[in-house]
Amino acid sequence: MVCDDESDQSYNGAAFGLLHHIARVRLAAQRLSVIDATNLETRARRRLLRIASDNKVPSVAIAFDLPFEKCLERNLARAERVVDEDVIALHAARFEWAMARLRFEGYARVYVLNEANLNDTVIERIGN
Repeated sequence: MVCDDESDQSYNGAAFGLLHHIARVRLAAQRLSVIDATNLETRARRRLLRIASDNKVPSVAIAFDLPFEKCLERNLARAERVVDEDVIALHAARFEWAMARLRFEGYARVYVLNEANLNDTVIERIGN
């Protein structure tokens, strides 16, 4: 929405500003809001948690804990933009640190999907 090239990282601030604005508006209206982002930094997750808390709605984290080799394989199979391997390696390293903190950050629930349960997992919305 902000830039026509998703690999152009110079627009990250504007893109996440827009994301946070949309999340605030949707949550204020009590609308389901799914944020699909890497969110490996505590600071990024904290902002989203604050937006949910301000609107008195629970936050749920879903983490995809897949082997590094599987991530590389899936990356190469992408039809669109392929991410550099060094970026995936950096994310894999940060993921371990993020996982250690995730359960203590204030989420109502934390779900971890891995190779054993990924294909059998069904996500359903309950309640309103």
